[in-house]
Amino acid sequence: MSLLPSSARRWAPIALAVVVLDQLTKWWALNTLDDRDIDLFWTLRFNLSFNNGMAFSQGEGLGPVIGVLALVVIVALVLSVRREDNALADVAVGLIVGGAIGNVIDRLFRDPAWMRGAVVDFIDFQWFPIFNVADMGITIGGILLIAVSWWSARQAEQAEQAEQADGVAGDGAGETNDSPESKDA
Repeated sequence: MSLLPSSARRWAPIALAVVVLDQLTKWWALNTLDDRDIDLFWTLRFNLSFNNGMAFSQGEGLGPVIGVLALVVIVALVLSVRREDNALADVAVGLIVGGAIGNVIDRLFRDPAWMRGAVVDFIDFQWFPIFNVADMGITIGGILLIAVSWWSARQAEQAEQAEQADGVAGDGAGETNDSPESKDA
């Protein structure tokens, strides 16, 4: 018997993997990139940066609000996924929850203070905002969740249309015409 509900057993390992990978890569970045950048290829480089705001460095100084909102999103996703029986939705929720937790950990425990910490970013294309593994999980998970929602709505619509078509086809099947005009013929 597991302590986790069945839906959590599906997405929680993915979330845990994202959190662990995110925190390990941030630890690496803090210890390796404090005094240098590493150019990889094309415009991709590892470049240590700290973000006190939200995505794309917007909302500077709103760390506590962003942290609370992230926790609300985590709870909402966890509650909503209980109703889904879709493996891709579980992957999406695991990626989003893991990414959100990874960034909330930074906000909670990094300097300058509790819930005012800066998120560690280090993946830099130089033409796109700098991001981290948690951000990748949130973005990829969000795209997957949108795709799953679209696909599920499409499947439900097709099932409803098929049901309506079966209902229309069944209305005249097997019925006899007992009207007075048919008996006279």
